[in-house]
Amino acid sequence: MHVKRVTLTSKKNWWMVELDQEDENPVNPSSKSFSSSEETAVVPDDGLFNRKVEEEKSKEMPSPNPSIPVYNPPRHPTSIFSFPTPTAYSAPPNPTANLAPVAQGSASELFKCIVKKPDVVQLEINGEMQSNASDVTTQFLAELRVYTTVSRHRNITTFLGCLENVGMVLEYIEGRTLYEVIRHKPALTRKKKIDFHNQLLDGLTHLHSFRLSHGDLSLLNIQVTHSSDTIKLFDFGRSVSMDSVFISPSDEPVDPFQYIARTGSAAAAAPQKKVEQIHPGTRPFAAPEVLRGECQDPLLADAYSFGMILVAVDRVEVVDLKPWEQRKDVVPESLFEGCEVFEESARQYLRRCDSRRRLSKHDMMILVDE
Repeated sequence: MHVKRVTLTSKKNWWMVELDQEDENPVNPSSKSFSSSEETAVVPDDGLFNRKVEEEKSKEMPSPNPSIPVYNPPRHPTSIFSFPTPTAYSAPPNPTANLAPVAQGSASELFKCIVKKPDVVQLEINGEMQSNASDVTTQFLAELRVYTTVSRHRNITTFLGCLENVGMVLEYIEGRTLYEVIRHKPALTRKKKIDFHNQLLDGLTHLHSFRLSHGDLSLLNIQVTHSSDTIKLFDFGRSVSMDSVFISPSDEPVDPFQYIARTGSAAAAAPQKKVEQIHPGTRPFAAPEVLRGECQDPLLADAYSFGMILVAVDRVEVVDLKPWEQRKDVVPESLFEGCEVFEESARQYLRRCDSRRRLSKHDMMILVDE
């Protein structure tokens, strides 16, 4: 047998073999002289110019439908913002609608913004490498959930989208924290105190209407603008959802990477109820049940934090409680000394969780000109 030409086709393990026309001897099916890497044999094709190669193996069973591809992200917080970036984390429609540009040209507008990116720390402890990557990821996912779920509100920091492989983009606030306002002990009028109360209450009740908590409400996580004393809530890294299942913060940390899903992934196709842990925020604003690791209603915990902030605003000074007393729901009478506007409201919010009430827009106070 004389072979004139052997050509590989586009079909896997199929060859085009041209034989010499003078050779009429049948091809030995057992011959493996021109077999492919998976052992194929040359067979006659009724004298046609082209010969085809047939698999020696038995016919392959039809392959089952391919399973849905599973996205396995790297275990690092930046994987939240890695390609493919979820569309849910993209900028909302017209995100700069309520922002004033710092400069304007013939074809563009310039805005100040904040880029918030994950910061991972690794330490070697007792010969083992320890990292905060899991906790950082949990906090970024919680914050992104707030910004992509809650509708726009004047008392909540504006979300401008995400930068791929970097982090989230937030509005730049020309202001200072409420802690900085109170620390200098300014002469706050009754009208200004009530204005702060109403703005805080409006922003928090708007957040709570989406069944999301703040989780770490304190004087440090509230911005006050220079121009109009507008309250801005930010830092939602300890936010949790009322629709989640809560476990003790002393239990094994929940793996946040299981909730990083992409379109077409198994996690996106089969949503599950999220398991979350309620971690203590900043003392003395964290509720006693949170400090004990027993909180099952994060919205009530926010109400306690709100009550403590009211005391600080009313007294125009930073307040504190003894940690061992606060864990036992002890609220000393001395805490309300100097309160002139919010004492009654603060007492209601600082009760035990079983007798405390949630925040409501009906608690708005009327501003009266002095």
